[in-house]
Amino acid sequence: MITTAILLAAGEGSRLRAAAASKPLCPVGGKPLIEHAIAGFAAAGLERVVVVLGYEAGAIEAHLAAGTWPIAVETVRTADYRQPNGVSVLAAEAALAGGEAVLAMCDHLVDPALYARVAQAGAGAGARLAIDRDITSDLVDLDDVTAVRTEGEAIVAIGKHLPDYDCFDTGVFAIGPGLFAALNGLESPSLTEGMRVLAAAGTALTIDCSDLSWIDVDDPAALDKAEHWLRAA
Repeated sequence: MITTAILLAAGEGSRLRAAAASKPLCPVGGKPLIEHAIAGFAAAGLERVVVVLGYEAGAIEAHLAAGTWPIAVETVRTADYRQPNGVSVLAAEAALAGGEAVLAMCDHLVDPALYARVAQAGAGAGARLAIDRDITSDLVDLDDVTAVRTEGEAIVAIGKHLPDYDCFDTGVFAIGPGLFAALNGLESPSLTEGMRVLAAAGTALTIDCSDLSWIDVDDPAALDKAEHWLRAA
């Protein structure tokens, strides 16, 4: 089982600026998003998280340094938070030392059981993406979600506004050397482009997590849905 997580928390989060100066510190249900993620990793049995920071990195580092956490928390900084998110993933490569990790987004609220399922599945030869086949979910913003088309457990197409899809990208992956190699080979690496490279090689796989809840907290409307979701949990 994978025991390390990578948490991407480098973005500017401009659409949530009215709620918080920094998206990872945006409170949802009385607790910052970054704390929800760390608690979720611990509940899933993970032992360590490498948090990738960029925008407002100093404030987030200070928050983490002042806290007491149920797992080991480390931070690294991305070279440029304005670059595609694959650059942030690469910032954590050295911390993994060739191992595997559960990769997650700081602005996603996720049932810890989803993290655990992905950690158990592992990355395989490339990477494995947790998918949601409930494409009618009212928790998903169709204008923002990354859509996926699959054949069996293999990804054959991935991207925003994909015209033909059968599931959604939950933002949680099992990754290892295969994805890092794909990202390092791209001029402007994004996670989606890295997964396309792996898909072409037949090593971009999925794990069905349709029975587990998640929500991307990306704007005020999603924040409101997340508050209701937490109260109903």
